[in-house]
Amino acid sequence: MVRREAIVDIMRCIDDELVVCNIGFPSRELYDIEDRKRNFYMIGSMGLASSIGLGLALAKPDEDVVVIDGDGSLLMNMGSLVTVFANNPKNLTWIVIDNGAYGSTGNQDTYAQVLDLVDVARGVGFENSYRFEEVDLKEIIKSDDASFIVYETGPGNSKAPIIDLDPVEIRDRFMDAI
Repeated sequence: MVRREAIVDIMRCIDDELVVCNIGFPSRELYDIEDRKRNFYMIGSMGLASSIGLGLALAKPDEDVVVIDGDGSLLMNMGSLVTVFANNPKNLTWIVIDNGAYGSTGNQDTYAQVLDLVDVARGVGFENSYRFEEVDLKEIIKSDDASFIVYETGPGNSKAPIIDLDPVEIRDRFMDAI
């Protein structure tokens, strides 16, 4: 399985939640699979999907927020793991697609290949830290605590097209939707 198939699985569980997607190919794949105004596509800000998701979850406590992130981005911004845990927004579900590679920069290996990201999250304090296949995602999204989920895949990018929206359009339509 590759990341695109993981995104398809994730989106099957999404109803009207706000979705923040990691930069590069993950956002391109999500856009190609299921473009919606309540999706926020990251462009040029590796490691910050979780920070933006946290801000949304805190600002919009009555909205469920799902972050689709990558192992490389998580490793680039490990401080976000502690910050999300410390704030514990009950409406945030953070899904890390762990393909062991920096997919948008040429599939170089990440250190996630030698780490168990679920154990790392549990070590920080995330009680609700799981592997994707262990949970019912729809149920987790509606739970009353921040949740951290790792979805393991193989490396590789699909031939998803470039997003034909500029960053201002992405921002404006997302803001209008929320």
